[in-house]
Amino acid sequence: MFVVDTNVLVYAANTSASEHRVCRSKLDEWRQGTFPWCLTWAVTYEFLRIVTHPRVFAEPWALTDAWRFVDILLASPRVQVLVPTSRHAEVAAQVIKDTPGLGGNLLHDVHTAVLMREHGIKRIYTRDSDFFRFKFLEVIDPLTER
Repeated sequence: MFVVDTNVLVYAANTSASEHRVCRSKLDEWRQGTFPWCLTWAVTYEFLRIVTHPRVFAEPWALTDAWRFVDILLASPRVQVLVPTSRHAEVAAQVIKDTPGLGGNLLHDVHTAVLMREHGIKRIYTRDSDFFRFKFLEVIDPLTER
């Protein structure tokens, strides 16, 4: 089981990105496969924020189109959306204690990492090197995966 990060979704959706072909192929493989994979609500909302933002995309998506993309992902038979459990605060405190230098924009990644640890998931597909800060994660870049 693994988590798919926002940037992989954005590249899969953005046909003009050089990363598009590989990320879209991976996403389609996961959606149609038999192996369970995960998203978080924060990842899905961050995807929506990015693809609809006029300062990020020259031609931003309409929110209805962006949601349709998310809805297709959520309809995948093997996808799970990670949500906090009753242990969330305890796990967050431990991750924050064990990972120096966290703050600011990294807190989105902290939330993802905490949810992953909480649910016993170690692997994340991302192009975001900030996830290497979390020693309990296996970070996989879909463009360099062999």
